[in-house]
Amino acid sequence: MTDSGALEHLQALQKIADANGGNRAVGTPGYNASVDYVVGVLRGAGFEVNTPTYQTSGDDEDGFAPGTDRNVLAQTRTGDPGRVVMIGAHLDSVPEGPGIVDNGSGVASLLEIATRLGPDPSVQNSVRFAFFGNEEAGALGSTGYVEGLSDDDRQKIQMYLNVDMVASPNAGYFVQGGKGGDSEMAGPDGSADIAQVLVAQLATAGVTAPEIVEFVGDDESPFIEAGIPVGGAENGDAEEKTVGQANAWGGQAGQPYDGCYHQACDRIDNVNQEVLNHYLRALAGTLAHFATSTNELR
Repeated sequence: MTDSGALEHLQALQKIADANGGNRAVGTPGYNASVDYVVGVLRGAGFEVNTPTYQTSGDDEDGFAPGTDRNVLAQTRTGDPGRVVMIGAHLDSVPEGPGIVDNGSGVASLLEIATRLGPDPSVQNSVRFAFFGNEEAGALGSTGYVEGLSDDDRQKIQMYLNVDMVASPNAGYFVQGGKGGDSEMAGPDGSADIAQVLVAQLATAGVTAPEIVEFVGDDESPFIEAGIPVGGAENGDAEEKTVGQANAWGGQAGQPYDGCYHQACDRIDNVNQEVLNHYLRALAGTLAHFATSTNELR
């Protein structure tokens, strides 16, 4: 697996932003076009695709009008539907820019993995891909999704892996799961197991000493509240890279992981292809591990 397919998806998301006021924020034509693009790619690969709605907000103080918007969900036809391995990324950008690293990189990684995997792979457990809206305004898409599931359907989800920024230009290599003083930061039991597999897969992809860090309250939060084991892949945003990290991973110490975080310059030329390729390989390997596993995480 290479990053070439993922880059094609990033280029498509950039074109969507350019044609729609420079962003893909929820409640805008850019977000609607992003949803339609993801649906088209998944259906083209043979998946059955759903676009369930969720409540966007009770007010518009954040600039998002109250109402509903759409997530995108697709699942393999093969594997035990009573044991679902789930991976997700947020599809929206901030209003200030096109969001190609944040989080087009996560979206493109999921699309590349989904199209390579196909809807009928030889797996033990069903694999579900999720593309959530409104992460940038309070994780409303993922929250609406999890809260809309029955108790039985929540129990079927064995794990959730969140992918949010995996191509920053001065990236770190961070993994979330199992670190922190409480479940909000560390995730429920089983989360550390997910993190360890992702760390091992990043190492196999050529990354030196990935760091395990705490969750910070993104789309994994509603899954944590539901007691579902979670893991996370992210490469840092506006914080600065340390000397030790630069020695291990390259890049510039004392500079932000992503100087274009939440800005208009988060465009296609902001993408670090080497970082994207490392994460893409590691995410695919992690998903394959859990999709073919009979071990219980919860």
